[in-house]
Amino acid sequence: MDQATEDAVIKCATDFPAYGQARTSNELRKLSVFVSPSGVRSIWLRHDLANFKKRLKALEAKVAEDGTILTEAQVQALEKKKLDDEACGEIETAHPGYLGS
Repeated sequence: MDQATEDAVIKCATDFPAYGQARTSNELRKLSVFVSPSGVRSIWLRHDLANFKKRLKALEAKVAEDGTILTEAQVQALEKKKLDDEACGEIETAHPGYLGS
């Protein structure tokens, strides 16, 4: 696979972290980048982007590094992660270790 295709898949993973491999493949096809869903998955695996949480982590790192402004899709994906974390019992606190049940 050529580097331009790989770069396009990685960019799509951070631009649209909620997209699955089939949706990513279809969206890239609209931009004349032809890669199969399994090709998308193999690129994600090589770059540690295999699931939604890992793609969000990459997005957060990119924003921290570049200071880029998030798109609406990116903001929604990050908000979804925050709600999922709270539902799973993870919360942010100023005093870790002081939370008791």
